[in-house]
Amino acid sequence: METQNEGLLAQIQYPADLRKLKVDQLPQVCQELREDIVKELSVNPGHLASSLGVAEITVALHYVYNTPEDRIVWDVGHQAYGHKILTGRREQFCTNRKLGGIRPFPSPQESEYDTFMCGHASNSISAALGMAVAAKMEGKDRHVVAVIGDGAMSGGLAFEGLNNVASSDNDLLIILNDNNMSIDRAVGGMKEYLLSLNTNETYNAMRFKVSSWLRKKGLLEDDRRRGLIRLTNALKSAISHQQNVFEGMDIRYFGPFDGHNIGELVRILRQLKDMKGPKLLHLHTQKGHGYAPAENDVTTWHAPGKFDPETGERIVKDTEGMPPRFQDVFGETLLELARQNSKIVGVTPAMPTGCSMNIMMKAMPERTFDVGIAEGHAITFSGGMAKDGLQPFCNIYSAFAQRAYDNIIHDVAILRLNVVICLDRAGLVGEDGPTHHGAFDLAALRIVPNLTIASPMDECELRRLMYTAQLPDKGPFVIRYPRGNGSVVDWRCPLEEIPVGTGRKLRDGSDVAVITIGPIGVDAAAAISQLRGADGQPASIAHYDLRFLKPLDEQLLDEIGRRFSKIVTIEDGVRNGGMGSAVMEWMNDHGYQPCIKRLGLPDQFVEHGKVSELHAIVGIDQESIKETINQMLAAKS
Repeated sequence: METQNEGLLAQIQYPADLRKLKVDQLPQVCQELREDIVKELSVNPGHLASSLGVAEITVALHYVYNTPEDRIVWDVGHQAYGHKILTGRREQFCTNRKLGGIRPFPSPQESEYDTFMCGHASNSISAALGMAVAAKMEGKDRHVVAVIGDGAMSGGLAFEGLNNVASSDNDLLIILNDNNMSIDRAVGGMKEYLLSLNTNETYNAMRFKVSSWLRKKGLLEDDRRRGLIRLTNALKSAISHQQNVFEGMDIRYFGPFDGHNIGELVRILRQLKDMKGPKLLHLHTQKGHGYAPAENDVTTWHAPGKFDPETGERIVKDTEGMPPRFQDVFGETLLELARQNSKIVGVTPAMPTGCSMNIMMKAMPERTFDVGIAEGHAITFSGGMAKDGLQPFCNIYSAFAQRAYDNIIHDVAILRLNVVICLDRAGLVGEDGPTHHGAFDLAALRIVPNLTIASPMDECELRRLMYTAQLPDKGPFVIRYPRGNGSVVDWRCPLEEIPVGTGRKLRDGSDVAVITIGPIGVDAAAAISQLRGADGQPASIAHYDLRFLKPLDEQLLDEIGRRFSKIVTIEDGVRNGGMGSAVMEWMNDHGYQPCIKRLGLPDQFVEHGKVSELHAIVGIDQESIKETINQMLAAKS
């Protein structure tokens, strides 16, 4: 989509151009910025509502601060589209999330204005503090700002960062973008705290003026500054009978202010810019602000897909007769199981709609828990419930579960607790890129004792594995599956147990054995069916669905080891340490010496693009599978 050549935005290539404008011109820049984002995302889908909500914050920051020398650290990059447009990427914004185009989230590998990687939530305060300390140590006159949303503030890392901010010598400014949202509605005590925060506007205005005067007089430096902060905090607590959690940590608190008043934002940021010591600016914003459809349904318009920018009508694909999405099968099956098993509860870290746990949440709200952006807590919380007899299904996106690795080991696996960990978005997820690909779960988890690890090839297998996992005394049970549609239209199969650690032979053959795990097996089956021998007849290729990475089906592997000298393993996770490595280790340990070719993700981060494009790049698409099998057929034994 071509960008417009009229208006103020066309005059802005970089923030230095923005800073040439007058303050009273900035509302027009914000309006044009929103129009650019809406028009482009209507044809090239991405994260809409979040970036619309921070237009004024984005413009004000780049107007007041000397970026890129001054550092702006975004928390969760789906709010940074306006930032990308203002920092030299307006003409390239039409390539956002496309193969070879600009990245879906800010990355220092793409632009010097992108100060840190921010695909996952809650890391901005820690990273920005590191930059602020580095500037101090190197004697640089550099300002550092962290922009964190209220949803991300529920993450444990944010509080770890705040604790260190309070005890370190720094001049960091933290902007709390409070829109009562993450992706779904924000939940938990932090949400309630922000809603009820007793902040008298008259008091804040007066203190703001007094602090500016004291700073000019040199009375807000070092120990005197901390002493005055403690004094004013104590006086405010005595008057209001409430302690502000940020001020309780000796972090100067300002707000809340209107995050959509660009003139006021510029004024406040200029006042805070050179103020010494750590500060927190609390801003109220509206997710989707400036575009009515997004304002009215922020969850849907977080990432709405294609739509008509004029009417707001979403262009929804006709799914009649198509296989369902794996996440929807999970949601429907979880509710079905919960109606049969009163001990089942659902847990998700801020993704009830994305993982379809909202289906059970609507029917059984008392048995579902959205714990906020807190994956480690989600696992340990589930472990606590399992310890006292409940059967939690904890659903976490695979890439986000990386942050709960220790919790899985320490709080679930060691005690062999009956927690079902469902890893949604496993494998390559497409346009969200390396921060969101579920690439590492198989390799990372298969070394952990007491875990059962399975991956269904299709929707019916997912249902059966979920049924199996909630049977008595199964211990910690990991089920990983991909984003999007599967391969089975009639997916409401009977709920039947699958014996743990058993695979299945899908096709017999004699020349090459192909071993797959998970939905990549569907592509492998299609590729195998197209192969022909020299006589034109179907090639003699055996296909085994391993189904369980842990425990391995040793009987099935023994059959393969005895019958085949050529084996191809295929997985949609990292090749190093994954399923193929497990097969090689087992064959070696049991005295078999077949030639094994492993297909999987390479030892590098895979960039963004359509899943089909990425599968071809890493060599696990149907054509690559056929080529590999043909090479094995042609090779000498």
